[in-house]
Order: sequence, then structure tokens, then C-alpha cells
Amino acid sequence: MNHRRYLSSYAARMQTRAQARMNKSDDDDDGNGDGDDGGPSTGVVVRSKPKAKKPSMYKVIMLNDDYTPMEFVVMILERFFNKNHEEASHIMLHVHQKGVGVCGVYTYEIAETKVTQVMDLARQHQHPLQCTLEKA
Repeated sequence: MNHRRYLSSYAARMQTRAQARMNKSDDDDDGNGDGDDGGPSTGVVVRSKPKAKKPSMYKVIMLNDDYTPMEFVVMILERFFNKNHEEASHIMLHVHQKGVGVCGVYTYEIAETKVTQVMDLARQHQHPLQCTLEKA
């Protein structure tokens, strides 16, 4: 017997048993409507799962400076933000022309990690590149 058919027949048997118990308790009712026969009463406890709210999102922002080479910024965007060369060049030019640009939007922990990675690599290469995050 395949698994689905077994589960289906099992569910049908359980439903039939539950219905039989309901019918039996209806027959045993003393007519006063409370269903209390002096024994312990039973009930169904319903627990709802708490809904997890979506995490807050943060923008990783790169700031322009006059010293960091454009090709280094493109390399950063490709490496840490998974941008292709065209996207990375577009963001780099936006940062260069406007003074600031968004590299990506992530949860706080991921955004913080990306900022740290960018800043560490920039320092290793002795570039003054600045990168920060702000709530989206």
C-alpha cells in the first residue's frame, strides 16, 4: 500500500472513530445540556504559533572619496555584493557622481558584515574608502 493511500485510510478511520465517540457522548447526555457526568471534563487546547516578523532591512552605502581608484570600487562591488561588471560599474559611477550610492539591502547582520569586509579590504590596500549602513 503506498504511503498516501495509507495516510488517507488512517485519517478516515480516525474520523470515523471520533464521530462514533461524539455520537456515544450524545447518547449518554443526561438532558441537562452541560454534559457533566461527574467525571473529569476534557477539552481541546489550541495553541497558535507566534508569527515571526520580517527582519528589518538595512542599506549598505558607499561614500565617494577622491583617492580610491574606480577599478578598486568595482572590484569591491563584484566581490562582496555579487554584482556583475556592468552593475558594479554603474554603481561606482553613481557613487562618483552623486557622492553616495547603495550597494545592496540586507538584514542587519549581513549588512554589518559586508561593511566590515569592505572597510578591511580598503584599509589593507591603504584606500580611504568609506562604507556604512542605514535602515532601509
